[in-house]
Amino acid sequence: MSEDQGSGPRKRSALILYGSETGNAQEVAEELGSLAERLHFMTQVSEMNHVKPEKLSSYTIVVFAISTTGQGDLPANARTFWRSLLLKRLPATFLEGVSFTSFGLGDSSYPKFNWAARKLCKRLVQLGANETYLSGEADQQHPEGLEGTFIPWITDFRKHLLDTYPLPEGQHPIPDDVQLPPKWVLQLQDQTSKSNTDPAVPRTENQSTEDSKSRLEHDLRPIPDTLTATLIQNKRVTPAKHWQDVRHVSLTVPDSVTYVPGDMISVMPKNFTEDVQALIQMMGWEEQADQLVSLVPANSQHSAEDLPLPPIPNLESYPKLTLRAIIMDYLDIRAIPRRRFFSEISHYTNDEMQKERLLEFTNPEFLDELWDYTSRPRRSILEVLHEFDTVKIPWQHATSVFPVLRGRQFSIASGGELKRTPEGGAKFELLIAIVKYKTIIKRIREGVCTKYISALQPGSTLKVHLQRGGLNSSLGQLSGPTVLVGPGTGVAPLRSMIWEKAAFVKAYKEENGGAEPTIGPTILLFGGRNRNADFFFDEEWQQLSKLVKLEVFAAFSRDQKQKVYVQDVIRDNFGLFFRLLHEMGGSVYVCGSSGRMPQAVREALIEAFQNGGETDAERFSREEAEEYLLGMEKSGRYKQETW
Repeated sequence: MSEDQGSGPRKRSALILYGSETGNAQEVAEELGSLAERLHFMTQVSEMNHVKPEKLSSYTIVVFAISTTGQGDLPANARTFWRSLLLKRLPATFLEGVSFTSFGLGDSSYPKFNWAARKLCKRLVQLGANETYLSGEADQQHPEGLEGTFIPWITDFRKHLLDTYPLPEGQHPIPDDVQLPPKWVLQLQDQTSKSNTDPAVPRTENQSTEDSKSRLEHDLRPIPDTLTATLIQNKRVTPAKHWQDVRHVSLTVPDSVTYVPGDMISVMPKNFTEDVQALIQMMGWEEQADQLVSLVPANSQHSAEDLPLPPIPNLESYPKLTLRAIIMDYLDIRAIPRRRFFSEISHYTNDEMQKERLLEFTNPEFLDELWDYTSRPRRSILEVLHEFDTVKIPWQHATSVFPVLRGRQFSIASGGELKRTPEGGAKFELLIAIVKYKTIIKRIREGVCTKYISALQPGSTLKVHLQRGGLNSSLGQLSGPTVLVGPGTGVAPLRSMIWEKAAFVKAYKEENGGAEPTIGPTILLFGGRNRNADFFFDEEWQQLSKLVKLEVFAAFSRDQKQKVYVQDVIRDNFGLFFRLLHEMGGSVYVCGSSGRMPQAVREALIEAFQNGGETDAERFSREEAEEYLLGMEKSGRYKQETW
């Protein structure tokens, strides 16, 4: 949008920008976009990297939805925008005339909670922008999840917009029960063309209704910036009778891409034939399911610059695109529905009772009911549509109603010599817990991506993104004393580090006639349930300890009457941890579940600084211990990667 000559914004306009790692901030942005549209703002929703900061002043209001990743970093799709704000030559008036607010998404189990949003707000204000409404923050640890803080914030923000930018007389907000027209719709490529004999996705002989058990397939989706990886190992490493199916997965790519400990592979999943067919039958889409379709703008009157980005990029490059292929390859029909989904589908039923119930879920006053119905029992979109059986979504609107499948991130577990294939390509090893459990309503729940991975046979190809992680361990830290804390699959990025350390030692010896490098000790704190069932890479640790100074402490919670966890190991060895982290200036890496574990480890380390010194003079007070740990965080000697 262009600026009016010298008189500020020419339209009542809103720009909603998001920085999103896993899609949550994008969903928040889309909900904010709908709100602005209902208040008659010309609205654009975009990822931050697609917009130049100098464009911000041409909008009435700019709203940022941004998640924090790694050690207080901005997501990848926001970093170009962020770097452009950090240029030293920018004057303090650069963003004068910009009115903004932001909503941050974070996790309070991390020390740098919501830092990305906070850093962004601070920098915008430094450059002359005006924070016109108090920024909000969500916490993943909130008992009602993201919605617990977002709904009260967006409700008050709506009042603020109406008060600050009142509608002209006679104009009213578009009510929530009136549907906003979709921005993009599906249409048939050719009314007479049917491709039943030539389906869009090449089916392999075992991709039938049995495909949830085992499938060999080749992923041909044209997804931007992805690598096509070949699955070479998909091995279960826990006993068949163990409560959890954990896989040691190996992927290779022909490209010689490089990565470091802490980096991640994001796997783009697909749906299963039986789920896709169930949706097609429920919606009555059998006739259109296998006809060729295109995704087109719903309003051809839009100028190119006002045209929103398509919900799925690169679809024009998909060979023989059908509705079935879109559902299979792109739509997250097993997601836990967000409030916006109930609002959307309420327009597609004529049953007053079902419509009323759906709209109740969108009412901020019934937030606890929404939580009890969706997140608590992990109820999926497919199940919701099965229960609200009068909802019939037009197939043309599928991409605007259903959320898009997003990649799931897994920490890379390989390092050093495990990173290369003999042919010069790259190899990625992952340690993946397959998500499968019973909920409070006695339904079996399976993770969309881990179910997909668990069913793939070696030889299959997958689309993956290589993503930079936040551990950023320098060579100094790798060769210095390190404490690695990784219960369960949290050990994956730590294994990458240990192999990296081993490669460093090996290379040093080769270059220096067998002389040992000066390298600090490594302590690995591993936690599991049973030594015989889930002591991952046990034999490897023994092999690696011959090369690097590695000592492994394992805590198995179910092998004895009293439960033992990684934090208990720290408490049993205060002197050791005090010496390594205080006297020797070592570093700590905490990886694994983001629940209570990181906080429990932190508390145990504070106690180690209080009690680990040999004399009273060496011991810290509680305040000094906390201060020392904070200092470690600030200098990058204490890092956390939890999920």
